[in-house]
Amino acid sequence: MYDCLKLISHKDRVTRARSLPLSSASLNRGNKCKAVALSSSTIMSATPLTNQDTVPATIKYSVPPKDGSQAHRHTLTDPVTGLAEKNFEEEHMGVTVENVRGQEHLYSLNRTGFQFCEHPTKMRASDFRDDEKVKEEYYPESIQFIKDVTGASRVVIFDHTRRAHRPDELETSSDRRQPVSLAHVDQTTAASITRVRRHIPEEADSLLKRRFQIINLWRPIENPALDWPLALCDFRSVDIESDLFPVTTIFPTHVGETMAVKHNPKHQWKYQRGMTPDEAVLIKCFDSIQDGSVAILTPHTGFQDPTTPLGTPLRESIELRALVFYD
Repeated sequence: MYDCLKLISHKDRVTRARSLPLSSASLNRGNKCKAVALSSSTIMSATPLTNQDTVPATIKYSVPPKDGSQAHRHTLTDPVTGLAEKNFEEEHMGVTVENVRGQEHLYSLNRTGFQFCEHPTKMRASDFRDDEKVKEEYYPESIQFIKDVTGASRVVIFDHTRRAHRPDELETSSDRRQPVSLAHVDQTTAASITRVRRHIPEEADSLLKRRFQIINLWRPIENPALDWPLALCDFRSVDIESDLFPVTTIFPTHVGETMAVKHNPKHQWKYQRGMTPDEAVLIKCFDSIQDGSVAILTPHTGFQDPTTPLGTPLRESIELRALVFYD
């Protein structure tokens, strides 16, 4: 059972991660993302690539409650302000975000926590705005894709979210979701276990004895994501002991727990500039293997790219969240 999992120290995690084999059938079986074998020093170092485009950007981080209390936030927003009630502060920090276009093979779910993929879909842009069509057609397609990339034996998608950038509108309901502009991780360890028990209750005890992950599948809809692209933080640059804190998240129907991210100048942010609707990124939010051999999670956020041309179509995207199990 994983109920008592504790995250390993940052030092031990980095030491073990550097010894991770470059190719492993058990870790990257059936990979459709065209990863290539490189030297261990190239893959496992979190040093920024050379000769790659970088952009200055502002990332919004979180600051824990000053009184030491448990951080919490509501998902429902005020209809007037468009803001949600919370008991912790945010801070805007200047960072550099690296465009990895052309170097995607250096990033994988097990090494960095995220993986860029070519993934054309049968869905049309209009189909993604139909929840039933998403569930009936996009879910099965995505389940097979995640299995092919990861080698997982079972994938259960438990929800999806569409987001559209509307600069002049407030996020006043669940069908008017804007890009998230705060660095975060979708699940804590406790929340991940709860997800298994909530969505597959009759098999939870058995499934929790095996390796499982929560992986998101994110893609643009209709146009390339030049406007408000998605930034992902290389797991190897994250100190999981000091950079993260849990936030009780209060939904209309239940209470969950997400992970907020504190600023650390060592964070290394990446993005794939101009992601197209035929491209996707897999984002690891949890992994029950926590011995330092693989990445556990990925802080991520939308951000304003200063190189975005004027008149660029506003971003629209869809994100699936899946429980991923291994035999």
